[in-house]
Amino acid sequence: MDTELLEHYLGDRSRAAGPTPGDPTGRAGGAACGDLIEVSLRVEGGIVTGVSQSGSGCAAARAAAAAVAELADGAPLLNAARIDAAAISAELGGLSPVGAHAADLAAEALHRALGVAVLIAEEPLLEPPQDGERVLVAVSGGVDSAVAALLERRGGAEVVAMTLELWADPANDGEASCCSASAVRAARALAHAQGIPHLTVDLRDAFRAGVVEPFLEGYAAGVTPNPCVRCNGRVRIEPMTGIAERLGAAALATGHYARVVAEPGGPLLSAAADDAKDQTYMLAALPAEVLARMRFPLGDLTKPQVRELAAEAGLPVATKAESQDLCFLAGVGKAGFLAAHGGLADRDGEIVTSGGEVIGSHRGHHLFTVGQRRGIGVASPEPLYVLGTDAAANRVTVGTASELEVEGVAIRDVVLHRPADRVGSIRLRYRSRPLECRVAGGGHGAPAAGRHERLDVRLGAPARAGAPGQTAVLLDGDLVVGHGTIA
Repeated sequence: MDTELLEHYLGDRSRAAGPTPGDPTGRAGGAACGDLIEVSLRVEGGIVTGVSQSGSGCAAARAAAAAVAELADGAPLLNAARIDAAAISAELGGLSPVGAHAADLAAEALHRALGVAVLIAEEPLLEPPQDGERVLVAVSGGVDSAVAALLERRGGAEVVAMTLELWADPANDGEASCCSASAVRAARALAHAQGIPHLTVDLRDAFRAGVVEPFLEGYAAGVTPNPCVRCNGRVRIEPMTGIAERLGAAALATGHYARVVAEPGGPLLSAAADDAKDQTYMLAALPAEVLARMRFPLGDLTKPQVRELAAEAGLPVATKAESQDLCFLAGVGKAGFLAAHGGLADRDGEIVTSGGEVIGSHRGHHLFTVGQRRGIGVASPEPLYVLGTDAAANRVTVGTASELEVEGVAIRDVVLHRPADRVGSIRLRYRSRPLECRVAGGGHGAPAAGRHERLDVRLGAPARAGAPGQTAVLLDGDLVVGHGTIA
């Protein structure tokens, strides 16, 4: 580090006032490393103003706090969103490998403060560009969102990247989770490497309240909730479309495999070109007004094509493996998570037949879901499936495939985007094939578009029952025309 620059920043107290009450504030560091940096700021007329900072710990941390405040104060918002640890290190004349940690903390604190500013703003922060358009792209640090940003840039859009931090738990595998603090840092580095401004938004409280708590409550009650549908609806995507509007962006783009079809009654989700990757099931709860402000650049592509585009562009995530588990379960698994956060520890219970005969034991009803075949742990001349779980009695009922079959399904909390006579099929689980169906009362007097407390759906042929708590998606061909929860 340049000695004169170090002395300059350590002696500059002009912004060392610490966070200003009410101003957006970001913090990084703490007990683990002994260094703590706080940055507070305002965004007025698209410019970052009133930056103050507080740095404690080693000299490098205090100097980095002062340097990042000087770099950001007076900068246009999107320029401030490009400031990274390398820029802070350069401002200080270079940092040793040990001191580089201070630049990382300063950058993290700044980006957290910027994220608070764009999240809580009540007025537009930026005007739309005079030439072309601006697009906010949700990036996770994976190949799909990286290529979504790449395609938007190739289409001429001014791209702003955003990553949400949704969950933080020391027990999690941060590398395998798409919403951890380490995933946010990886996504930011990927965006900055392409010259794209990046914003970090902390939605951990909303995620816990809107996704994790219902997940825990569902398993405690003996149903199988679908947290990804909740997350992609009001918890994650809806706030981002609001931020996009405040940033003067024409749309929010994501790396989901889905398409949007315009209809007179409003836009509808449509299946992606790649059947193996189609994610319309997980996006089914998006309100029409949100869908109207979204883009899915990968909708017409296959996964191999996406990886090829990433490789051609030299993106380091071209071969990155996909996460296979729920983001907040990474590294701990469902059983470990339910025990640690929901108090659902192992508890011996009975496995019974549909006739009530006890044929085995289990370690907790919450470890089973309707339709499950593997892991039951009971020998039988023919395969057994979970037919139901009783949370109060901690009992699991099992039976044959034929016993699992139903001729209809009741769904609750239903949203119909179109009248029920448009419904031709239903999907009862992710990756399952749609089943031919009709909504009871279909035809004359069919339920109208809107919200319904409960609807009965008759299947065209007997099929295996869906798990209570899972999402049921109502389809008209490839179009999502409604959704509800299996009762």
